[in-house]
Amino acid sequence: MTKRITIEDVANQAGVSKSTVSQYLNERFDYMGEKTRMKIEKVIKELDYQPNVIARSLKKKSTSTIGVIVANILHAYSTQVIRAIENVCNENGISTIICNADDDSEKEKNYLETLLSKQIDGLIVIPTSGNLEMYNKLISENFPLVFLDRIVDGLDSDTVLLDNKKASELAVDCLYENGHEKIAIVTTSLIDNVTPRVERIQGYKEALKKRHIQINQEYIKGAELSLIKQKLTELFTLSEPPTAIISGNDLTLMEILSYTFDNGIKIGKDIGLITVDEVSFAAIHTPPLTTIVQPTIDMGTKAAEILLEKINNKQTKNKPTIYRYDPSLIVRGSVERVGDRID
Repeated sequence: MTKRITIEDVANQAGVSKSTVSQYLNERFDYMGEKTRMKIEKVIKELDYQPNVIARSLKKKSTSTIGVIVANILHAYSTQVIRAIENVCNENGISTIICNADDDSEKEKNYLETLLSKQIDGLIVIPTSGNLEMYNKLISENFPLVFLDRIVDGLDSDTVLLDNKKASELAVDCLYENGHEKIAIVTTSLIDNVTPRVERIQGYKEALKKRHIQINQEYIKGAELSLIKQKLTELFTLSEPPTAIISGNDLTLMEILSYTFDNGIKIGKDIGLITVDEVSFAAIHTPPLTTIVQPTIDMGTKAAEILLEKINNKQTKNKPTIYRYDPSLIVRGSVERVGDRID
């Protein structure tokens, strides 16, 4: 097993003290000569020294700064919760550093290391599933941490998210009441078991069962955004295509709208459509779009309040809690009524 390089190894090879190396790592160069800086930098590269950013972050004084890492900043959800978090933090004299991980665990890890090296006071994260060791280390050290939107197996942390099953149930019920039984659901990739995507499909299946509608696996589509249109083609070329679609999120919605426009499919006439996530153009789209709304401002506010409480009461180590928020339905013109049903 390869020996882990320590700060002492760097100091010995550079011919300086451990405190000097520590000052270099914390960018305290006021009383450090250029030659010493260059020497330490060279040794760090030669030894491939990786500072323990978590340990360093736990030894600091308050910086009145928190980090926010979102999985994908293009989601309306992300920008809305960020706005709420920033509002709460600003009111409490706390600065925020926003990072976008692009659902990439390696990028997320780099941001975690960068933020911790800046000795932030806490973290709010929409996590990937790829950095369990780092998060568990932070949790074990009682570092202020709150998750948003996603639950990751193997991590036990305070989490704020939507009642995703209820969101799907609202969508299915609305479509059913407007005459639909052939209901499809389309969402982004299910490979990483991302909580909202998986739970929304579970809720969709449970809602169909309640209505005594047989589940058709061909009506369930999950794929990377670049493949969504291919999945839509598969749906519309079935011998019995769906009469309505539930869009799992706002990015999926954009692909559906583009596909239907390109193929001359009229929403609200040829196909019923409901999307999870309120989008800014929903009310002015033709026809106006029926949406399942997340209370993003309330959720972002709650996450920030929990984190600030953790920062101000560091010795308190309560059992982690999952906070579920109810979605709401806004019915507009994209839900096509397909006729009366005899029940």
